[in-house]
Amino acid sequence: MKKYFGIIGAGGYGREVIPLAKAMVDDLLASDSAELYFVVEGEIGEDTINGYPVISLDRFLSLSGERLFSIAIGASDARERISAVCESQGAKPFSVIAGNAVILDGNEIAEGAVLSPFVTVTSNAKIGKHFHANIYSYVAHDCVIGDFVTFAPGVKCNGNVVIEDHAYIGTGASIIQGKASRPLTIGRGAIVGMGAVVTKSVPPGITVVGNPARPLTREAMRK
Repeated sequence: MKKYFGIIGAGGYGREVIPLAKAMVDDLLASDSAELYFVVEGEIGEDTINGYPVISLDRFLSLSGERLFSIAIGASDARERISAVCESQGAKPFSVIAGNAVILDGNEIAEGAVLSPFVTVTSNAKIGKHFHANIYSYVAHDCVIGDFVTFAPGVKCNGNVVIEDHAYIGTGASIIQGKASRPLTIGRGAIVGMGAVVTKSVPPGITVVGNPARPLTREAMRK
């Protein structure tokens, strides 16, 4: 059965992800037992992008064969919605992992992850569905990462940290190490701003910024 690999999303991040996917499936592509596409919702603006064919999500889901998808869209709610649509039509998620990413021992990484170049996952981490780790990010030992979590470039997530579903960790943010008996927790849907240094747990839905990270106030947002 022919395999069809779809990178859903043809924006900036999708254009960074698709070469990583190609490197993973090059042998299958060379033997003509697989095809690799950009997949977009709605109307198609271009037939090809960076040499890769572009098809609609509807067409991708109608292909006769094994359909595998990875979602290269930053918005976590869009990732959740699109993954539900794809899986309801029998498509399966696959992870895109750069050849120079480092994954050590005892980790559990759910399908649909994107691990960009120079990402490291050390030991005994548990990572949920459709995790994005952009370049030079790391997840240290004994962390628990929820579903649809996003790490921007250069995130430093130290050991014994829990990050709940749909949290977003900004570029260059650092999360200090928690304790095995009391992990530092980033709540569901929380946002950690660029360069923030997180020294204590963050409640769900809160945006924190600065060093040490503190909640972003309405007054600060108006400036």
